[in-house]
Amino acid sequence: MEAIVYKEFGGPDVLRHEEAEKPEPGLGQVRVKVAVAGVNPLDYKRRNGWVEEFYPTTFPMIPGLEFAGTVDAIGEGVTHVAVGDEVMGWTETGAYAEYAIAGDIVVKPAKLSWELAAALPVAGETAQRVFDLLRVKAGETLLLHGAAGVVGTVAVQLAVAAGLTVIGTASPANHDHLRALGAVPVAYGEGLAERVKEAAPQGIDAVFDAAGAGVLPLSIELVGGSAERVVTIADPDAAAHGVVFTGGGTPSEAVRAGLTEHARLAAEGRLDVRIAEVFPLADAAKAHELSESGHARGKLLIKI
Repeated sequence: MEAIVYKEFGGPDVLRHEEAEKPEPGLGQVRVKVAVAGVNPLDYKRRNGWVEEFYPTTFPMIPGLEFAGTVDAIGEGVTHVAVGDEVMGWTETGAYAEYAIAGDIVVKPAKLSWELAAALPVAGETAQRVFDLLRVKAGETLLLHGAAGVVGTVAVQLAVAAGLTVIGTASPANHDHLRALGAVPVAYGEGLAERVKEAAPQGIDAVFDAAGAGVLPLSIELVGGSAERVVTIADPDAAAHGVVFTGGGTPSEAVRAGLTEHARLAAEGRLDVRIAEVFPLADAAKAHELSESGHARGKLLIKI
């Protein structure tokens, strides 16, 4: 099968488009013919060797966490899907490939595009995991740093639907987009605290940091001086401030149920992810370059 493989840590140039062995599904697993793979910041962080403490690498490595595709073969004990079913979820062998092995999948709604199906698993699971850690509830006000990013925009939509008021930090160029999603946008940078207080005179109940731009001390101040209801997915200095850092969920029945619900909402047009660019498999290195630059305005995808 065709795949993107790297055999050493380094920049995007270590990614190679080459032939790899087609994987076989084991107990409780399925093999999927991948249609579209999602590109996430963790992909380039792993490629650089920056997160070995949390995600140890075995070479050769096929990158990619999330995908949408068609079940091609099933292993022993699989009864919830059949060959030919269109599915979405997380892969165990890397998504930048013609075929991938997966155990955590849900059926893709027929009306949901392949692109949106591949863009949802990681962002939706991340947003829900942080909401659970923050114990947010209807009527509260959430400050969301990095609200215009992929995780941020999904989080905004889910939070608004759950009855929260969302104050979202973003560059002015993204403010209209955030307003359309139901958030109150504020510009980041100097004077942020004052702008947040003006936008939310009722106060901030919880903070979701999806930006990792050194905003944790300010966030703690805005929620009254306690780090208890501040969570980050992006700031490695979290522990120094007493803030919870969460970097990945454990697949479970609850996670799959969450993805099923997010897919339903997306199929009904009630949850969206802005797609920045779709690359062919051979151009995975270009996708990584853009992802690492931080300049992509939306989700990056790879079409297999």
